Amino acid sequence: MQLAEVQCPTCFEWFEVSAPAPDECPTEWDYDCEICCRPMVIVFEVDSAWAKSLGE
Repeated sequence: MQLAEVQCPTCFEWFEVSAPAPDECPTEWDYDCEICCRPMVIVFEVDSAWAKSLGE
């Protein structure tokens, strides 16, 4: 299992999430921050991942 480190766009804390398999990328997941619980979207590419707020 691969992990991806992302930064919350609300509280700016870093945390790790399980990443999808490379053949499932690109994809986006709705996710709640593990620190502040605010909703976000995590964007997964084959070689990177980042989080964006729902309004972006």
